[in-house]
Amino acid sequence: MKKILIFFLITNLLTAQETFTRKDSLHGGLQPERVCFNVQRYDLNIKINPEDKSIVGYNDITFLVSSKKVNKIQLDLFENMKVDSIIFQNKKLTYKREFNAVFIDFPYYLYLKSENKLRFYYSGNPIIAKRAPWDGGFVFNKDSNGKPWIGVAVQGTGASLWYPVKDSQTDEPDFGASIKVAVPNGLMNVSNGRLLGSEDLKNGYTRWDWEVKNPINTYNITINIGDYVHFGETYKGLDLNYYVLRENEAKAKIQFEEVKPMMDCFQSKFGKYPFTDDGYKLVETSYLGMEHQSAVAYGNHYKKGYLGRDLSRTGAGDFFDYIIIHESGHEWFGNSITSKDIADMWIHEGFTQYSELVYIECEKGYDQAMLYGTGLANNVRNDKPIIGKFGVNQEGSGDMYPKGALLLNTIRHIVNDNDKWWKMLLRYSETYRYKIIDTETVADFFSKESGVNLVPVFNQYLKYTNIPELQFRKNKKDMECQWKTDEQNFQMPVDAMIKGKKVRLNPTNSWAKIPEKVKDIKDIKVLTDQFFIKY
Repeated sequence: MKKILIFFLITNLLTAQETFTRKDSLHGGLQPERVCFNVQRYDLNIKINPEDKSIVGYNDITFLVSSKKVNKIQLDLFENMKVDSIIFQNKKLTYKREFNAVFIDFPYYLYLKSENKLRFYYSGNPIIAKRAPWDGGFVFNKDSNGKPWIGVAVQGTGASLWYPVKDSQTDEPDFGASIKVAVPNGLMNVSNGRLLGSEDLKNGYTRWDWEVKNPINTYNITINIGDYVHFGETYKGLDLNYYVLRENEAKAKIQFEEVKPMMDCFQSKFGKYPFTDDGYKLVETSYLGMEHQSAVAYGNHYKKGYLGRDLSRTGAGDFFDYIIIHESGHEWFGNSITSKDIADMWIHEGFTQYSELVYIECEKGYDQAMLYGTGLANNVRNDKPIIGKFGVNQEGSGDMYPKGALLLNTIRHIVNDNDKWWKMLLRYSETYRYKIIDTETVADFFSKESGVNLVPVFNQYLKYTNIPELQFRKNKKDMECQWKTDEQNFQMPVDAMIKGKKVRLNPTNSWAKIPEKVKDIKDIKVLTDQFFIKY
């Protein structure tokens, strides 16, 4: 009986712990074969057949050697896709596949700092998403007229689901990409960047050529195939372009007017739109949305809120189109500023959900923004840490959205100076524009800019499930307070209303009296719309 009990205890312990495989490490890790080169450019040239849901074509990959004695590199392509051949200097290269990784051998060592190009031919039927964008894959759909309507969303799952690539957020093509996609005549493909033109291939297909000038996350490279119509305009020097199903043109022209006040707001708070060379686009999709750089996927059915409802359930978020605001916010946070590892994906999602509060404040004022944040607090589950496991392609909790946003709102009120806060946020956006960073970088930046050591605050909200709990007790004649936290040496100011006036408390992990005489804890009202805490 004792042996059986021990067996069950060990089994339950192992089940409770997450296990990671070689496949996970190959996808999320930084093996020598990955870090030995930097991608300079992707030039994708493919044909997509809607009938058999297939892809065939190639990707030209230009890269710079960054290590000595490099004769093998790792690229990635999901194992259900076929490697047809890999050509380098007019010769076929040998390779070995291990799960989704493709280890490519060169016939000799490549020179340090030398620029090289290979052509990776491939084909196959990519994974079809069951519920895009929450699971990665292609969406083969049809519009109301029965015409093909195709899209793809692979954030988290990986771009190598549908094209050969260095599938790591640590490396973006420094000099952009071209995306050339042939589709059946009568359909259009819309991808990232600028449309260079189209060509009738005389085989029943037309190829649509797009060019991206800026560095781009690999999961952001996209295709959108459908019976699209285009309209747009230049707004304050920025090209705004919209591609929607023919049947929805009239509705889109009304709904997409919201882009203008959004751009005014975000550019005033976060700086100039990061990808002016590539323009800004909204592209209608049959799935909800995705932040595809300069080709934002839009599937909110021309409704306000999130598919017609206020995500905060307070009424403060029912006046704007959630997908337009949220996914466009990613152009600054996620597309321009990128996390090195998806374990730090809160750097994308927390800042972008906070951009919703910023937009509300621009349009409706501070009080409505705080009301919206209060509602978002109800969406926090505190199920697991926001930061995931590094090196294994694993995100943290979905709390990275609301809890990440409320962390930033809390820091704003720790700073306690609106002008200073907006300048900090602008400097953050501009300092790390086009850069790939991690949580330590974020915490250090805001600590330095604020003059307050915020590292313990970031740690508590991001690395633990518990939010800070402010405890009070009556000690003789004085009311005392302290923080209960997982993080040691935690100190964070918080504001409360006491006797009708706003008082700043400065609790630590040790009991200390508050600066006002209070008879009962009921006389203290902590401003939880400004600080995401328990008390």
